[in-house]
Amino acid sequence: MELETRIRNQLLRPELPPSSYDTAWVSMVPLRGSHQSPCFPQCVAWILQNQQDDGSWGVNPFDSSVNKDVLLSTLACVLALKRWNVGRENIWRGLHFIGRNFSVAMDEQTTAPIGFNITFATMLSLAIDMGLEFPIKQTDVHGILHLREMELKRQAVYGSYGRKAYMAYIAEGLGNMLDWDEVMKFQRKNGSLFSCPSTTAVALIHKYNDRAHQYLNSLVSEFGSAVPAVYPSKLHCQLLMVDALERMGISQHFVNEIKNILDMTFSRWLQKDEEIMMDIATCAMAFRLLRMNGYDVSSDELSHVAEASTFCDSLQGYLNDTKSLLELYKASKVSLSGNDLILDSVGSWSGNLLKDKLCSSRVQKTPIFGEIEYAVKFPFYATLERLEHKRNIEYFDAWGSLMLTTKCLSFHVNQEFLALAVKDFSFSQSVYQDELQHLDSWVKENKLDQLQFARQKLTYCYLSAAATIFPSELSDARISWAKNGVLTTVVDDFFDVGGSKEELENLIELVEKWHEHHADKYYSEQVRIVFSAIYATTNQLGAKASAAQGRDVTKHLAEIWLDLLRSMMMEAEWQRSQHVPTVEEYMTNAVVSFALGPIVLPALYFVGQELLEHAVEDQEYDELFRLMSTCGRLLNDSKGFEREGSEGKLNIISLLVLHSGNSMSTEAAKKVIQKSIDTSRRDLLRLVLRKESVVPRPCKELFWKMCKILHLFYFQTDGFSSPREMVGAVNAVINEPLKIQMGDASLFISSEK
Repeated sequence: MELETRIRNQLLRPELPPSSYDTAWVSMVPLRGSHQSPCFPQCVAWILQNQQDDGSWGVNPFDSSVNKDVLLSTLACVLALKRWNVGRENIWRGLHFIGRNFSVAMDEQTTAPIGFNITFATMLSLAIDMGLEFPIKQTDVHGILHLREMELKRQAVYGSYGRKAYMAYIAEGLGNMLDWDEVMKFQRKNGSLFSCPSTTAVALIHKYNDRAHQYLNSLVSEFGSAVPAVYPSKLHCQLLMVDALERMGISQHFVNEIKNILDMTFSRWLQKDEEIMMDIATCAMAFRLLRMNGYDVSSDELSHVAEASTFCDSLQGYLNDTKSLLELYKASKVSLSGNDLILDSVGSWSGNLLKDKLCSSRVQKTPIFGEIEYAVKFPFYATLERLEHKRNIEYFDAWGSLMLTTKCLSFHVNQEFLALAVKDFSFSQSVYQDELQHLDSWVKENKLDQLQFARQKLTYCYLSAAATIFPSELSDARISWAKNGVLTTVVDDFFDVGGSKEELENLIELVEKWHEHHADKYYSEQVRIVFSAIYATTNQLGAKASAAQGRDVTKHLAEIWLDLLRSMMMEAEWQRSQHVPTVEEYMTNAVVSFALGPIVLPALYFVGQELLEHAVEDQEYDELFRLMSTCGRLLNDSKGFEREGSEGKLNIISLLVLHSGNSMSTEAAKKVIQKSIDTSRRDLLRLVLRKESVVPRPCKELFWKMCKILHLFYFQTDGFSSPREMVGAVNAVINEPLKIQMGDASLFISSEK
């Protein structure tokens, strides 16, 4: 609880750590009318009081290594103290720190802040002009100045808006080379330049501006003697944290806080707030999170980056910012319509650029490489949530990074996120293992393992439950899902290969009679085992569901089974009589015969929501089921076409070709089916996210979860029929302990109780 409380406080009030670099530049702003006095003396005092023992400023408390960020911050603080002729001892220690570590500045392989080669060299030159003496070789000074000249020549080639924005953004490195009237065109409504205190301070030093002064004044008033690297950034930080909570599988602990944040984000989205709209990564992330949480947001707000050329002409595009690209790509995938040209275009060009980045040796060395690789390979609709959670926990990094002039900002809450996620995942694994043992006993008690014709798919069935209905407290939903998954597999195999016509008819007759069936009416032992398992399990689940819902739902569960058996019998009769149905006949029946009804529909009663009878009878309920099952059947037929063709089974691909008089090729038919899959998936997601709804949102989400499972199972092959295809996923979710990646080391975390 203490851990959750700390995270909850962070969500409400994100802590923005002080930036030594930005504080130094703010401290250099003179009092208007008196260039001999600082406008913000409290910032000067902070610099004097916050030098590290080694003489540096800006050291990350979680990373003691010397890097270019620290060098830049230290040089800025030295300049600030020299500007006001205070802290002689501090200056001396700072100069010697820079001298000892000057080789870091010259190392082109080291990650650098934006514009480092220009900014550091200019500040170094300014310091030397002010009479400061660095304990470094003159050749090294010339070397760093040469890097600046090379960079300036490279920049001079470009004449885009993005270049102008970049030059304004690193104004502290250009000084009198800039036209400050042009620079001030980038001023925002809040008075800042790029919401960046250091850039705003430099502009104010060179050209007084009331709004810029008010911005810095309000900043110092709010934060005291040290300012953050970006402001305002509260909303961006909150969205990063919401995203992290969802990605690590712990968002359910902070439902109210997340709703409040997203409500505020939506309100500011409608107002076209600058903090959202002026930053591409923030805008794309806000769009994705809002849409996936049911808010009605239009992709029109991404129209300014609909084409690669417009992105490249922005500041983020000019900087080739990978994070912005990745956020745009993710946003493009939450399309709810086949006619969303903006998202389609964004997805196309951003995907191509990300694939190019995967080939870059520089990107391959960064933490974001794995993120890009995963996003490009696995679309969000073909993932299992618990698998994603595990991956995100194990490769946890500073997701809260912002593109800054100095150090990329990360929040101290990160370790608390990780601690809670590890605790939650490890506990849930122990629950999953217990549930799987219970299910294994259930299979044996019902003699399902004695049916020679039946595939043994218990672990796969349970995986699909545990990996999506993952909160520990939803045990009944997982058990229902898994048991009925096993039973539908048995029944499917019974109709396909295991049962005679008489046995199948006998099974249907028994289900029709239900409580009135008689034990001496079993045609065979196989029928007895199959029916008894369905009957006993459905009644047990029905009793639990009825208690949870406050009304009798067992009859409904039995009807779901009867509908399935009748549809399967229809297909069996088609095959026996060699009847070729129309495509419409086939799909109408296939929606039921694909056997998702007994798996998904009973589980709706166990997700903690009241599911009223009128909701079950509503068209929305039927449409959710139809779209989900359509996706499943078409995916199965598309991936299993060759296998099922060799077995003489009906398949939507072969039907399309046949009914076209063979004028349609197999490949053309597959393209038609893929388009239908995409349309059904989008329509399903739109229905799930729609706020005006009869079916409760948690219930609707089960249809979407099953759709995602199907897309993953049939991602490359018929995964459900392939013995080894999903073994790794089963072990990762249920059995294998977390392995936290910590630099060069790894930490195993057991899920044992």
